Amino acid sequence: MTAERQKIVSQTLPFSDRQDFDFAERGFLGTRADPLIKRADGQVAWNLAAYDFLKGEAPATVNPSLWRQAQLLARHGLYQVSDSVWQVRGFDLANITFIKGDTGWVVVDPLTSAETAKAAFELVTQKLGALPIRAVIYTHSHSDHFGGVRGIVDQKDVEAGKVVIVAPEGFMKEVVSENVLAGNAMARRAQHQFGITLPPGVEGQISAGIGQAVSRGTITLIPPTQSIDHTGQELVLDGVKFRFQYTPNTEAPAEMNFYLPDLQILDMAENVNVTMHNVLTPRGALVRDSKAWADGLTESIRLFADSSDLMITSHGWPRFGKETVRTVLEQHRDTYKYLHDQSVRLLNQGLTGDEIAAQIQLPPSLSRDWFNRGYYGSMSFNSRAVYQRYMGWYDANPVHLAPEPPAETGKRYVAAMGGADKVKALAAEAAKAGDYVWAAKLLNHVVMGDEGDRAARNQLAGVYEQLGYQTENAIWRNMYLTATDELRGGVRKIPASMASLDMLQGLESQMIFDVLAIRLNAEKVGDERLKLAFVFPERNERFLVEVRNRVLVAQPLVEGEKVDATLTVARPVFLDSLFRGASLLPKILTGEVKLEGDRAALSRLSGWFDAFPNDFPIVTRDK
Repeated sequence: MTAERQKIVSQTLPFSDRQDFDFAERGFLGTRADPLIKRADGQVAWNLAAYDFLKGEAPATVNPSLWRQAQLLARHGLYQVSDSVWQVRGFDLANITFIKGDTGWVVVDPLTSAETAKAAFELVTQKLGALPIRAVIYTHSHSDHFGGVRGIVDQKDVEAGKVVIVAPEGFMKEVVSENVLAGNAMARRAQHQFGITLPPGVEGQISAGIGQAVSRGTITLIPPTQSIDHTGQELVLDGVKFRFQYTPNTEAPAEMNFYLPDLQILDMAENVNVTMHNVLTPRGALVRDSKAWADGLTESIRLFADSSDLMITSHGWPRFGKETVRTVLEQHRDTYKYLHDQSVRLLNQGLTGDEIAAQIQLPPSLSRDWFNRGYYGSMSFNSRAVYQRYMGWYDANPVHLAPEPPAETGKRYVAAMGGADKVKALAAEAAKAGDYVWAAKLLNHVVMGDEGDRAARNQLAGVYEQLGYQTENAIWRNMYLTATDELRGGVRKIPASMASLDMLQGLESQMIFDVLAIRLNAEKVGDERLKLAFVFPERNERFLVEVRNRVLVAQPLVEGEKVDATLTVARPVFLDSLFRGASLLPKILTGEVKLEGDRAALSRLSGWFDAFPNDFPIVTRDK
């Protein structure tokens, strides 16, 4: 059944169109000799050879359209885009761009990890000669576009004014806020979205849709020294003139495009891609505004389309020629406009998010464009995101006002359908007929209701596996196949991610206590009350932290406030303790950290906090 569906895809889409391959290969100058980019501890941060298997025709285990996309994104090396612009592609999830100035480089989007950014810069130096970096541009607030900065720039040079770092207004706030409160859950779900525990291969991870994968190196951050806060703002960086378009709340909360008027080159950041993007990422985030996204692209067309000979983006390959640039901009804009407008039209007709997702499709005039295909985002997922943005999770049917937990629902459905054996038989019939979605829904009830039914788990794993092989969407494939793997073998243990101190330093002090508040286990607190003062002397900040009614409330400390204890600690030391598990006790004993008052108060408070697991179940409800 899966092989038959793959054959239909091969016969339906315009695989004879090779323009993307021409654009992706154009200007290739070479790549790194050693495919392994390693961290300081010897572990591999990135393997350039991991996707060498992407040769020839698609196997039956991969959707042919996704296979094509993965082949394009797997290309890696240094590419000359124009006389003074180069890109290193395929060294991480995103691209890193080098623009030649009067005396050095202006670097755009220095990748996710310091190791991959360093390797990219080494390749540039090897092929083009040694030049200093004079400026860095972060196009937006996602870590795959700034996390490698310390691999190529020394903060001392930034502080000395030798290197300028430019970012959109609100960059630092969005960088530290998006992932802090729900970061643990997001990271666990990201394992599914990006297929982090899956081996690359024809039966495993193929791509992430906008790039091949996320590097596993050191995420760093140097705060920007210059902000862009309005469209039309201009800067000259090392002799190169930049004209910016400020596009907040599009693909990212803080994002911008830019145009090089002397070169007639347009950089659309991640607002234009080689795929439909996500309006709501499956790993979890605030819903993006598809209307603002489409409106931003309309403005881009008005401002830049007539004068742009070439367009580069943060992911994928360039677009060459005015006509091509305009076509991509307009067709991409129309896709997000169609998504928004038709989803809102249908919700106003009374359809629920699921009903909209089941029927909405792009018209052929848009879906025929490879860059509008659903390799990363999808119409199904995105239309539900539009519904969520306007209407929330509730569909107004009161049966959904008080839902039961999945385990209880599973038990009751299975009983109502005549028992687990009957449900498994029905699922087998559905799978045999190729109705894998229905088979998965049936088996999910069995698995959720009975954690000991290994046969049901294996049966559901087989169903998810076929859905993964069939889907055109790279991250849907990753999620289906990770679910398959976890059903068969349990959740794979991976090292707990350590929060980057660079990122943590960007937190406002109030947000530190917001993090403490969401870790407070109300049952452990019971009816106890507590007041502590926290003093960060190097910042001249004093906070009152009060636990009452099983909530933690933090606010500036008022002079004379009576507290149970006072902790005086340098903020970086406190951050290291809170986010990275470093004990404060040795520093209290040496006097580096000062604890006054009831010494047991700090221990009581610490004992009320949860440590979040990074391996909680997703496709089962194992305890």
